[in-house]
Amino acid sequence: MSATTNGLSVSARVGSIKPSVTVAFGGRAKAMKEAGIDVLSFSLGEPDFDTPQPIKQAAIDALLAGQTKYMPTLGDARTRAAIAEKLTRDNHIPGLTADHIAISAGGKHSLFVCCHCLLDPPKPGEPAQEVLLPVPSWVSYAPIARLAGGRVVELPTGPEVDFKISPEQLRAAITPRSRLLILNSPSNPCGTMYSPAELRALAAVVAEAAATVAPGLIVISDEIYERIVYGGIEHFSIGSVPELADRVVTLNGMSKAYSMTGWRIGYAAMPGDFGRTLIKAFGTLQGQMTTCITSFLYPAIRTALAECDAEVERMRRAFASRAEVIFQRLNAIDGIHCPRPTGAFYVFPDISKFFGTTSGNGRAINSALDFAEALLEEARVALVPGEDFGGCGERCVRISFACSEEQINVGMDRLEAFLGKLR
Repeated sequence: MSATTNGLSVSARVGSIKPSVTVAFGGRAKAMKEAGIDVLSFSLGEPDFDTPQPIKQAAIDALLAGQTKYMPTLGDARTRAAIAEKLTRDNHIPGLTADHIAISAGGKHSLFVCCHCLLDPPKPGEPAQEVLLPVPSWVSYAPIARLAGGRVVELPTGPEVDFKISPEQLRAAITPRSRLLILNSPSNPCGTMYSPAELRALAAVVAEAAATVAPGLIVISDEIYERIVYGGIEHFSIGSVPELADRVVTLNGMSKAYSMTGWRIGYAAMPGDFGRTLIKAFGTLQGQMTTCITSFLYPAIRTALAECDAEVERMRRAFASRAEVIFQRLNAIDGIHCPRPTGAFYVFPDISKFFGTTSGNGRAINSALDFAEALLEEARVALVPGEDFGGCGERCVRISFACSEEQINVGMDRLEAFLGKLR
């Protein structure tokens, strides 16, 4: 992407960014389907359910009523207050008002704006601000943090610890340059989550470090999958810990729990005086980017938060059933190791025992990317190779089970047949 044509080129900043591998494999699967090829896609993190009818109707009614004009950059006061009430009631985050909430064009946009409001590029001769990132992690965290000027410090995890960092590991990683810690529970791509006790232990480490070596340290807690839990672990917001609340930015949105991926609605929240300052900064940056989200979506947000718990629970139960099916199928395959999923709709199995083999069509498999490429071309199953998720992801593939149990079983049949032809 850094190539020059007739003296013209894109910026080095953008040229350094790797395209999203999840989008790439999802796009390939979609193109093959459109060409009439029978492909089963397990690549995109998109629920297969329709958006609940009351949410759609709220947007339709607002559109028909003429709510089609510009809105305040951060969202209207009524909807921001509804989100603050939700986070106070359900997540127990203290001290939130509408002034502590920013509504953005999707969860990824919220993350982008947050990182750019909190990170500065390093000055000449000075070290960069550090972004502590447990890996494997969602493919967009590291590129966005780097684009904002941060230096990503990976905290490696593995399936033997359900892809979770320890307090000791976090304490050892913090330095005076540590600016952000990004947490994602339940996790994309891992499908596991931290317990309340584990998050409280990490919070204690952050609070201790903020009082000593890292006074500017802030936690970004991405909780977009908070409603999709089924493994007996209660979702817990680290921003509810009193001694840390004013240092936590909670990111969330409507995409996953309410099956509203295409609506592009995310939000960020941070209590306290600095929270107000940060949210104002969100408004400044968003005002030069997107201004506001689509005006007739605000009633849909309020309707989702107030009226759609039953629909969310129905979808959660379906994901719980699918999680058990795919976990049992994968762990019945010799050579695959997969921790039990407890949240979100992903599994992240280690498939490295198949490295060094050759596929039925003669393709050498020496990496997760090789594995995913061969599986797509030969078995018509689209997964996401794990290299771009960081850490031990190079040995894994991400499988999204946001699809029917029938598709899961057919896909696992194809996977088993593919593996049976390796040599």
